[in-house]
Amino acid sequence: MAIIIILLLIILAKAGVNLSNEMSSNTACPENEKLALLNFKKGLIDAANRLASWDPHHHPDCCRWTGVVCDKRTAHVLSLNLSLPPWDEHTDFKSYRMSKLEGKINPCLSKLKHLRYLDLSNNAFEGLLPYQLGNLSNLESLKLGAYPFSFGLLYVENLQWLSGLSLLKHLDLSWVNLSRASNWLQLINSILPSLDELHLSACQLLPGPSLLNVNLSSLAILDLSFNHFTNHMDVGWVSNLKSLVFLDLVGNDFHGPIPDFLRNMTSLAHLDLSSNYLNSSIPDWLYSFSSLQVLRLPSNQLHGDISSAIGNLTSLNEVDLSRNKLQGKLPRAMGKLYKLRSINLSGMRLNQDISRILEILSGCSSPRLESLDLASCQLSGQLSDQVGHFKNLTTLDLSNNSISGPIPIPLWQLKNLKELCLNDNSISGPISISLGQLANLERVYIFNNLLEGVVSEKHFANHTKLKYFYGSGNSLVLRANPNWVPPFQILDLDLGSWQIGPSFPLWLRSQKHLEYLDISNSRISDVIPRWFWGLSTQFRDVNLSRNQISGQIPYLPKGPNIFTFVDLSFNNFSGPLPQISMGSNQYMIDLSNNYFSGSLFHFLCYQLNGTITTSFLGIANNLLSGEIPDCWIKWQSLQVLRLDGNRFTGKIPSSMGTLSELQSLNLHNNKLHGEIPLTLKNCTNLVAINLGKNELDGNIPRWLGQDLTNLIILILRSNKFGGNIPDHLCALSSLQILDLAENNLFGSMPRCMSNFSAMVRGNGSRDNIIEYRGLNGPSTLESASIATKDQLLVYDKTLNLVRLVDFSCNNLSGEIPKEVTSLQGLQTLNLSRNHFTGKIPESIGSMKSLESLDLSQNQLSSSIPESMSSMTFLSHLNLSFNNLTGIIPTSSQLQGFNESCYAGNHLCGSPLKGCRGSGKEPDVRNEAKEISKGQEINWFYISMPLGFFTGFWCVLGPLVISKRWRILYFRFLEAMWWKVCEFVGKF
Repeated sequence: MAIIIILLLIILAKAGVNLSNEMSSNTACPENEKLALLNFKKGLIDAANRLASWDPHHHPDCCRWTGVVCDKRTAHVLSLNLSLPPWDEHTDFKSYRMSKLEGKINPCLSKLKHLRYLDLSNNAFEGLLPYQLGNLSNLESLKLGAYPFSFGLLYVENLQWLSGLSLLKHLDLSWVNLSRASNWLQLINSILPSLDELHLSACQLLPGPSLLNVNLSSLAILDLSFNHFTNHMDVGWVSNLKSLVFLDLVGNDFHGPIPDFLRNMTSLAHLDLSSNYLNSSIPDWLYSFSSLQVLRLPSNQLHGDISSAIGNLTSLNEVDLSRNKLQGKLPRAMGKLYKLRSINLSGMRLNQDISRILEILSGCSSPRLESLDLASCQLSGQLSDQVGHFKNLTTLDLSNNSISGPIPIPLWQLKNLKELCLNDNSISGPISISLGQLANLERVYIFNNLLEGVVSEKHFANHTKLKYFYGSGNSLVLRANPNWVPPFQILDLDLGSWQIGPSFPLWLRSQKHLEYLDISNSRISDVIPRWFWGLSTQFRDVNLSRNQISGQIPYLPKGPNIFTFVDLSFNNFSGPLPQISMGSNQYMIDLSNNYFSGSLFHFLCYQLNGTITTSFLGIANNLLSGEIPDCWIKWQSLQVLRLDGNRFTGKIPSSMGTLSELQSLNLHNNKLHGEIPLTLKNCTNLVAINLGKNELDGNIPRWLGQDLTNLIILILRSNKFGGNIPDHLCALSSLQILDLAENNLFGSMPRCMSNFSAMVRGNGSRDNIIEYRGLNGPSTLESASIATKDQLLVYDKTLNLVRLVDFSCNNLSGEIPKEVTSLQGLQTLNLSRNHFTGKIPESIGSMKSLESLDLSQNQLSSSIPESMSSMTFLSHLNLSFNNLTGIIPTSSQLQGFNESCYAGNHLCGSPLKGCRGSGKEPDVRNEAKEISKGQEINWFYISMPLGFFTGFWCVLGPLVISKRWRILYFRFLEAMWWKVCEFVGKF
């Protein structure tokens, strides 16, 4: 009987299953719900065609559409999930951006009455969020967050519509603009009693009245990151959430100590206070959170050390204290946290030996540790074999320290390693061939070390996952067979300064996804094969500079986005300039220091109807000739323009005045003539102008000081400018370098030079380094050749520290104004070869920063000011050929200069001879010999009577013509006078 009953039950069960299957197969989603979904689709932009299956002709049942889940019995739509995973740096940005759905959220979704789960997160919807969504009374989860590329595109007027969603357990409105919903907290508190998760990241929430009673008794996860909360009272109500285990307050404006209201929230498992302005030490009570699993406090201003009480956080599996002001030693208690999987202390001033750190962490924590980041921790010493204890390590970052010595063999045995960062240290020796056995490696950063030796194909033998390899700044040699096909498809490859040449690396042809390539300074002396330019459509950045690559370039690589730079400088390229492809988006084009010849017109003015987005254009030091074309209106994005060191003729084109974004203009060392065009006054963002070594004439424009108020560098030397130095230049308070040497300027020096505030203040810092940066593009340093200390020096990284005034080789006259001595930050002052008279300003000693002073070949008189003895930084001095008299002031600095620095004056004292009347006789005869550069005095003495009658035009004529000969002649007469006096004195 029992057997019969069991058989009957089995038969009934099978019949039920068949009936269920039959119902499921015959039941399609209701027509009104299908229509609602189709209407929703109509308002969308689906560039990636993600909703291809939403086609009622080919797929009549909407339950089979992408992202739609229906009830198996009733076929009502229960879930709509069209979300994208959050973007990360491993994902191609362009493809990810295209995958986002765009458009407005249609209120028709409110017709999906049975909907329980709605997830439209990480798309790019815009406009007003429809209040009709409040009619979805069965909704348990609503996710509309748009992190991180659609900030503020969606917005709400208020949140009252949430009152219809009483069953809601999960609410995510991240990146939706809620700034108009001033009562957001009161509403959520009163109408969503069942809420478990609340995500309101980057919602532009403003501080409001803090609630004393919070009814969100079931809330376990709260994310209020990236809003505008400024103090602890704004979120003090959080302490009443007794069930809270996850709290994220990243990126707000909290100041002061870590919020004290957290003290009693000991049940927290996840606490993130990153990127605020917290400036206290880590409080002792935080170390008592025994349930804490994740502690993130990076990017604050926390100070002090890490207490050994951290050993009490026995549940901790992730700790991030990076980018603070913490210091001190790593406590040994850290090694007892056996659950630790991730440690990030980057930027902490540990000042420890790396072997000591590894010893501490190689205890209980080492078997589970997956990520260790100790970048910029002031670590020293050598890596020890203990690094091999961390078998599960996937990320190791020890960059930017002072670690030295070789890489130990056990490091190459960490089979799980995905990311290795050892860059910016002093690690030496060869790279072990065992590197090739780390099959999981995706990222390798070893640049800027002392590594040397040979790297072969075997070093990459199993690197099928390798995507990023940065190894520049070492002394490594790459030896690879020309027919080598690497096992990887790499995205970024940086082998700068490796010895790769002389042949161009043919194995690059196999890299189909290469975006960033740097093989600069690699001793390549080959031509670029034609196939290389075929790869150009995938390039983001390419750097082939500082090789000996020859041949012609047909066209420039056309990158996929606006952040591209192309650097082909310092090679042997020749022929005409390459073409720029239609739609090119290079941020930076540098073709400098090659042998390109011909006109600039075809390169510059090709495709006259197009627009070029280039921000940096460098074609300096080539063989280009002809006039500079007048079609700059299509280059409106230019920030830096370098055309120096060519053979350009004609005038500066007026259309350069349309470059409103221009910050640096360098036309130095060409053959340009005419005046500076008035239109350049429209380039009000200019920071640096270098027009030196041309044939420009006219007066120096007044508008340089009136309109270009941001100027830091103004170089007009070696031209034909005339007239006065306009007082209007004194309005340039940021000016650091003013070079007007070798022109035809006359008149007096401006007395308003004390207005050059940047020269008064003194040296700058790295904070105001002269550089230009486009949107996410590489930074470009300003560079300039500066004449100082009788030599030409090129500055770039330290250019912001230079302060210089050079008015030499003009026809300036009058006295040197005392106001110039207020420029106490000035390092170089050159007023030589003018007609200045009067005294050297008595207060010149206050110019404490002066390193080079040249006042030679003027008509300065009186004595050398005593205050010059205090100029301790002075390393170059020239006061020669003036009318200075008296004793050279005593100081270790002034007596250390060569006699020639004082020649051609009436001076005495060390380093010259002694002074008359003090027992220190000046030897003027020796001075005359120095002036006449070795010519015999007796010859002149004997031949003068005869020369008076027979050599009038041979002697006196040149004296009329040559200023230098006149000086020599009168100094000779003076020497003869002293000789006669000495002779008479003997009798």
